[in-house]
Amino acid sequence: MRVVDLFAGCGGLSKGFEQAGFELTLAVEQWEAARTTYSNNFHHPVSNMDLSEVIDATKLIRAQRPDLIIGGPPCQEFSVAGSRVEGPRAQLTVSFSEIVRDSGSKWFMLENVQGIRNSDAWIAGKSLLEEAGYGITECVLNAAYFGVPQNRKRFFAIGCLGEKNDFLLDQLEVGATDNPLSIRDFLGDEFGIEFYYRHPRNWGRRGIFSIDEPSPTIRSTNRSVSPGYTPHPDDAGPSTNARRLSTAERARVQSFSRDFKFSGSMTDQNTMIANAVPVLLAQHVASAIARYEEERLMFSDPHFRQWLAHTHEYTPKTVSNVISRVKRASRILHANFIPPDPLDAINALERRKEFIDLSSSVRSQIKKAIKLHAEFHRR
Repeated sequence: MRVVDLFAGCGGLSKGFEQAGFELTLAVEQWEAARTTYSNNFHHPVSNMDLSEVIDATKLIRAQRPDLIIGGPPCQEFSVAGSRVEGPRAQLTVSFSEIVRDSGSKWFMLENVQGIRNSDAWIAGKSLLEEAGYGITECVLNAAYFGVPQNRKRFFAIGCLGEKNDFLLDQLEVGATDNPLSIRDFLGDEFGIEFYYRHPRNWGRRGIFSIDEPSPTIRSTNRSVSPGYTPHPDDAGPSTNARRLSTAERARVQSFSRDFKFSGSMTDQNTMIANAVPVLLAQHVASAIARYEEERLMFSDPHFRQWLAHTHEYTPKTVSNVISRVKRASRILHANFIPPDPLDAINALERRKEFIDLSSSVRSQIKKAIKLHAEFHRR
């Protein structure tokens, strides 16, 4: 799938989608320092363009023939750390929606802070996209449960033309861990420390953290331990044994690889790292999209639909339900195909906790759908 990344920053989203096998063809970013970093790490062009100029932007992007447009419009006006008063920058969320609508892209993915979900800007943008025929899945994912050693909750809206709302929820849950990932789980003893300092937002919060827990959300602020730091009862250790993480270490917590090259001043680098989508969280979302698209191709055979309608005299709704249940079976099995012998498929399902936890009626419906799928291929 061909992908264009808008508001690309230093490339966290792009790198995650690239690692999931997508073809990045263009990025758009106005901030020079981030654009330089992006150029140093990718082979496709990154353009300096004002995305509020929707007509010009759409012309540039349509030329790429994207299957998917991704991006994280500026989030400061929706952030807990910001004023949460929607100003001109919030309008860029609407611009993103207009560009997606007018570009002809089959898919889109918007990432932002949780506060955008109920913002006027996203409500308006979402309405534009739904009117254009996109089914939209909205969710909040915590990176610590998807391969990133950081408690970082982010909002995602993923849309696809012709789908129903919430169509991707099952895929987004695939691979979630039961427990959050710690820095040690992810990096071992790479940092050579047991504790580190993260400057608290206010003096009522702790500042000393252990590498045996997920990092708090990486922010642009990266101060050394204050000489007058007052110990907090929840500190993981003494401040005398703690130091701040380096810029490179903060990038690793964001799941950037060691060979990702950052440029600009330390302030610039800390800001672009803090603003980035964690690479492995982006890869997780990209993989969910890829799996869903594979399933669409696998189960879109019109002959199967016709056979269900004519042989079993199923209504269009029942036909769609059967196909949906076969897709669900493939997701539970984490497979791109269903075993041709229905008993093999059912036995494999019955060894999966996700299947066992379903209600008996849903399990029965899935089994029946698998048998129908096998009957069709044996005819």
